[in-house]
Amino acid sequence: MKQAFEIIPFKTQYAKAFYDLNIEWLQTYFYVEPFDEEVLSKPDLYIINKGGHIFFVRNAQHEILGTVALMPTQDPKVLELTKMAVLPEVRGQKIGQQLLEHCITFAKENELKALMLYSARKLENAIYIYKKYGFIELELESNSPYKRSDIKMELRF
Repeated sequence: MKQAFEIIPFKTQYAKAFYDLNIEWLQTYFYVEPFDEEVLSKPDLYIINKGGHIFFVRNAQHEILGTVALMPTQDPKVLELTKMAVLPEVRGQKIGQQLLEHCITFAKENELKALMLYSARKLENAIYIYKKYGFIELELESNSPYKRSDIKMELRF
């Protein structure tokens, strides 16, 4: 039987899940940079209060299985897709793709020009999925906000 999921917006009660999911993901694939620790520990300050959004995938038992954030950029019509993480035990169940689809729909409904993201080429599955959804590679600026990033991508609408 296919598991039922719903995508819900940020509430303060989910701040710990946002932190825990992302810290686990960073520790698994990279390392936690000071900037990550600061943003993840205060999502309302760095994301929500600046006009950004955080979404969660929740199952029928109300367990948080994954999360993603849309952070404001210098262009109010472009949001950065960031802080996507899924619980290790449910990876491979297309939860990340559901979050990505939700963000794309949200961006279109809110008449954004684009979604932009930073990633790392070693995350081959993620890069493949971004390309599948139409993201194209952009030139990575030398002062990228993340040391671990070696690719910048964008989906224009």
